[in-house]
This record gives sequence, structure tokens and C-alpha cells, in this order.
Amino acid sequence: MCQYSSEDGFANDWHLVHLGSRAVGGAALVIMEASAVEARGRISPQDHGIWKDEHIPLLARITGFLRQQGAAAGIQIAHAGRKASTYRPWEGSGAVPPEAGGWQPVAPSPLPFQPDYPMPKELTATEIAGIGESFAAAARRALEAGFQVVELHYAHGYLMHEFLSPLSNHRTDEYGGSFENRIRFALETAKAVRAVWPERLPLFVRISARDWVEGGWDIDESVELSGRLCALGVDLIDCSSGGLAPQQKIQLGPGYQAPFAERIKRDAGIRTGAVGLITSAAQADEIVRNGQADLVLLAREFLRDPYFPLHAAKALGETVPAPIQYQRAF
Repeated sequence: MCQYSSEDGFANDWHLVHLGSRAVGGAALVIMEASAVEARGRISPQDHGIWKDEHIPLLARITGFLRQQGAAAGIQIAHAGRKASTYRPWEGSGAVPPEAGGWQPVAPSPLPFQPDYPMPKELTATEIAGIGESFAAAARRALEAGFQVVELHYAHGYLMHEFLSPLSNHRTDEYGGSFENRIRFALETAKAVRAVWPERLPLFVRISARDWVEGGWDIDESVELSGRLCALGVDLIDCSSGGLAPQQKIQLGPGYQAPFAERIKRDAGIRTGAVGLITSAAQADEIVRNGQADLVLLAREFLRDPYFPLHAAKALGETVPAPIQYQRAF
């Protein structure tokens, strides 16, 4: 979950305490928020980033603490594309002007997300290759900082998702038009990251399994993409949905995205993670036990309850040791 609490992309004490609390609370894996691979790839001027080596020392402090508490440390690396240079949620919405620290975003095509968002510049083929290299460089920094899992953010209407969906990709070159062309950048980037990310460490990809808009990216395309990513060495698909188009009509309900994880796991032959309105121990346990997904990822529920795993273990009759400093309470 983005915290919108960085300056020049740097982590700080807020990130240490925020992420550290989830590790103290018993999480097996703590994934840091979407971290921009270049400055113009931030959602807001206050987004976290991993586009320069100077970001590494503070991240290493965080990963060290997470691992001391028994949690694996993960990071999501991302580029916001046409949804960049916007206000953080509690300051409004729409485009941040240059005098307030904003910039012109980039995208596959010059199509704004919605009328009050900035008009993006269409990327050239050379610029596309450069961003792919930025993802690989970010993965190298993540390794140096001590992260054990990297997740590529291909979801929620950000840059990679913009290339995948015909609603946002109107290109006529090798990166647009056909399915093969629209997935090209996603595959090239995954391959570049896998080349620098050690085989012994997991590589996740988060996708939006469907756009929830007629004529948009759909679950069949997600299955095919996931199979291609698996062949390139991706270990798990984190199955979310939506975020590309304001006119989306999402059919919300408890665990509403778990069927996407189940379908992709079955038909693409790759491990999957389920996410979305999963709020109880029994619900999460059922998803894994029934084989809908290989793991469950929690976001908002972890914001409400940093100690969810400790409470979940008790509810399921399992034992997860609390930190020795907290054992009087458990």
C-alpha cells in the first residue's frame, strides 16, 4: 500500500515503523509499496523510489529489521505511466502542476487517464527500452538492499498495464495493436529483471486480471500472459484487477478476485496469489486449502490490524510465536 510519505523517493522512519510493525505482527512476507524505477514513474511527488543508489542504505536498514523478526522482505517495483504526477489521496486528485513539483508523464499513447489527469507523452521505442533497463537496475538495487522477493507491478492502470490493454494502448508499432505486440514490453522487462535477479529468489508479477470494461484486457489474455511469464522464470502471479479505466464496473464481494487466481493457477500452470476483500483468517485459510491460490496477500486488512497473523493463528488453532517482548499479551 503506497504511503505517499517520501521525499525524493527516499524511505524514512515512517517506512521502518510501518513495515516493521507487520513483521513484528507475524507476517511471513512483507512487501514494500510500489517503488518507482525512475523519478517520472512516481504516482505523486511523495512516492517512494528505487531509481538511484543513494536509496539503498535506508532500505537495507528496513530489510535488516524485517529479517530479524522472521519475515521475508519484498519490494514492488513500478512505473506509474499516465497516472503519474498526481496529488496524494489526502490532498485531492488530478494533475500536480510543475510549480508544485509535477511533471509530464509518459505512456504508450497520448491518452490521459481522465480529464483532470495530465496529458502523457507517447514513449518512443528507445525510451521504452530505457524504462526496461530501469526496472532491471531497480532489481539490482533491491538485491543490494537485502530484499528477498521482487514484484513487478503490471496492474492497476500503471505503465505496464497501459501497454497490455487496448483501451490505453493505441500504438501502431511493434508495441501496439495485436496481443503479441501489447505484451512485448511486459515480457522484455520480466526477462531483463530475471537476468539480474538470482534464480534462488522469487520473482512475482502483479497483474490486473481484467479491466472490468467491455473491450478491455480480459482473463483469457491474463492466462496467456501468465504462461509466457512462467516460461521466462516468473514464480508467481499476484492476481488483482481493474484500475485502468474510470468507467470500470467491478463486481465487488468478499474474495471477489480469488477466482482469477484459481483460473490462472490451473490454466497457466503457475503459482498464484489471491488478494482483494480478504479480511478473516478462515477466509484466507479456505482459499489456500481449496487450492484457489498458493498464498494470500493482504493490504487494507493489514493497515487495520498490523498483528493480523498472530490473531489469525489463534483463530485457526495454530501457533505463531509473538516477539518475546510481547509474549505477556499473547
